[in-house]
This record gives sequence, structure tokens and C-alpha cells, in this order.
Amino acid sequence: MHTSPADTLSSSSSERPLHPWREILHRVQDPRFVADAALRVATQAWDRISPSEFSSIYRQVRGYTMCSNARLRGLHRAVRHVVLSGIQGGIVECGAARGGSAALMALTLQRLKARRRIWLFDTFEGLPAPTSQDPDFELADLFTGTCVGTLEEVRALFQRLQVAGNVTFVKGLFQQTLPEADITAIAVLHIDGDWYESVKVCLDCLYDKVVPGGMIQFDDYGYWAGARKAVDEFLYQREIKAPLQRLDYSGRFLIKSVETSPPAPCAPIGEVEI
Repeated sequence: MHTSPADTLSSSSSERPLHPWREILHRVQDPRFVADAALRVATQAWDRISPSEFSSIYRQVRGYTMCSNARLRGLHRAVRHVVLSGIQGGIVECGAARGGSAALMALTLQRLKARRRIWLFDTFEGLPAPTSQDPDFELADLFTGTCVGTLEEVRALFQRLQVAGNVTFVKGLFQQTLPEADITAIAVLHIDGDWYESVKVCLDCLYDKVVPGGMIQFDDYGYWAGARKAVDEFLYQREIKAPLQRLDYSGRFLIKSVETSPPAPCAPIGEVEI
């Protein structure tokens, strides 16, 4: 989960702090980021007028998500893929923020007349602090406590869109909630945890519950070094050969294949610093 400079500077200070200029100056040195930002503006403009199914859903949630159109399209395709292919399992999002991306998946299910359990995990109090495991800690730490969507706000969004009937909201740090989650099979897993420890625990606890043919989407792989480090380490240690496919500057996804390596344990963590 992250904001673009345009997203944050257009928001009022009462909604979230102004985007740190230090972080903006760091990003604009990368021409890939600049090109992606320009493409994002163009696709947002198109999706505001397009009659397509995705665009019509996007217009209902765009005020409640910081995901790019490309990553939202990725989630839309993922849900359609698992439903139309008959791949069983629920929809899990780790890092709900204001709820827009999860609501988009719920609306996609509604359009398909499909019933799947949706799980939303978040602190609902903003981003926790990064740790020393995050290579870009000094930049990442500027965002501690941002990207807030309260549980009441997110639940109200789902109720307003009439997609709240099959949704489970789980409040707390991933390290404390995921090991205890009663989830058996996942068809779509959206990991939007930003930092190394958050992404790592999502993979440790949930990867083995994703069914073969299921899809895993990483929101922050190209944006935050800690998220990329956690994903790369996990894929290497588990000898996972499924390729990471690019959605945009930040987003990646993979389709899970049948794995031969044994599952890793996922145990609760007692004390977590915030």
C-alpha cells in the first residue's frame, strides 16, 4: 500500500499528512517511476468514462483506494480467473487501508454472481513502523501511522455497496492475527503490507493455503525495498519457480503451481513493536 505524490498532495491534511517531499524527490529520480505515474494519470482518465465492467466498478471504489488502476485491474482479473476457472477458495487481503481494493474484488464477485468468503486483515489504525530489516527504513519510517482506514469506515463502505454479507474483518497486526486465522483454502491472496516483516508473515502464514492455480498479488514489490526483500527471500528459500509477472512499477503477481517443497511453520509472535 502506498500513495503517489499526486494522490497525497490532492488530499486534505485532515485526511492524512502531506506526502514527505524527501520521498518524492527520491522517487522522481527513477525514470520508470515517472513514466508509470504518467501512464497512471492517463488510465485513470480513461476509466472515469469507459463503459467497461472494470471501469464501472472502479468508479465506485476509486475514492477509497490508493492502488493504481493497473493493480486494481490485476485484482479484477484474478477474481474473474478463479471464478470462471472453477478454482475453489476464498479471497484474502492483507492491508485493507480504506477498503477500496477489497470492495472492488467483492463487486467483481457480485457481477459474476459468485459467493466466496472474503477476509480483510488490517490494523485499521494505519501502517505499523518498519524495522531494521527494511533496507529503505529511513524513507519507510516517514509513513508510520499513515494510510488509515478505520474498521467502522471500511465496514460502512461494504455496507453502502451492498457487498458486506460474506466478509470477515480482522483487526490487529498480521503477526498476531494471521497465525490464528481459520482459513483453509485461498483462491486470491492480495498482500499489501509495505514492510519486510509484514509481507514475510503474510507469506509464511498464508502461502501454503493458496490452492494450485490460485493467484497472489503483491502491491509493493517495486516500491518498497523491504517488501521486495521479503518476497525474493521467500521464493528463493522455498524454491518456488512460478514467475513474478509485472503489473506496473510497483505491482507483481504470480499464479501458484503445485509445489514440491514442504510447507513452512507459521507460529504466533508474542510481542511486536509498533
